[in-house]
Amino acid sequence: MLSGFAPWIVYWVLVGNVPFAIAVLVALAIAVVAFAIRRVTGRPGATLETGAVATFAVLTGLTFALSQSALEQWIQPLSDAGIFLVALVSVLTGKPFVHEFAAADQPADVVKTELFARVVRLLTWVWVAAFATMAGSSAIPPIVDRNATILDTKTPLSFVFYWVIPFSVLGLAALAARFLPDRMLAGIDDVARATSFVAYDEATIDELYYLAQEHANREVGPGKEAYSVKVGGMGVPLTGDESRKSWPSTYKVRDRRA
Repeated sequence: MLSGFAPWIVYWVLVGNVPFAIAVLVALAIAVVAFAIRRVTGRPGATLETGAVATFAVLTGLTFALSQSALEQWIQPLSDAGIFLVALVSVLTGKPFVHEFAAADQPADVVKTELFARVVRLLTWVWVAAFATMAGSSAIPPIVDRNATILDTKTPLSFVFYWVIPFSVLGLAALAARFLPDRMLAGIDDVARATSFVAYDEATIDELYYLAQEHANREVGPGKEAYSVKVGGMGVPLTGDESRKSWPSTYKVRDRRA
């Protein structure tokens, strides 16, 4: 997930220490490179990368269009609003950005479970809430005080709401993203995985269970084995090949026995 957040992290480090134009251009360049790497390597999903390119392209245009005083007031809330919208849109479109990162650390059989889906939904909403809080907090200074600026280190209204609250919330969200999955997936081995396998129409019940067992063993991760394999009662003929059927099955996972 760090690679997905890289443009924003670099931007947040630079924006208070270098000219705004340099901060947004460097962040945009990193976002474009990250997006290109994702496309070249053929890795699925690119929610954060695409959102980062769009966000920093807009911020680049605004940086050259707005005055210095306007930027000092609003460039931080705008960047926070950008990542909030990216996260929210990923949820509303049914493609939560957390899924692609969480799935990379889990075996394919775990990713298919409803428990994993619940973990992804929870973590995505944790991040959405964090980004919403960051955007809301950083928008308070310019709304309350027309002289507020992100460069002000003496006025509590500015440095607390521009910096302290947003990045404290970001840190808490990062901690939650690190520890919540381990706690929620602690009993994942006792959860039945749903899958399907292909067999010829005339296969006997013993052959179906053998094929289901072999298919399940191929899906589980290293050092694991499938057990409690069950085959559904009705296979679905394959399109264009009615001599074979797709059979639903479920299984559980345990450590491989010596």
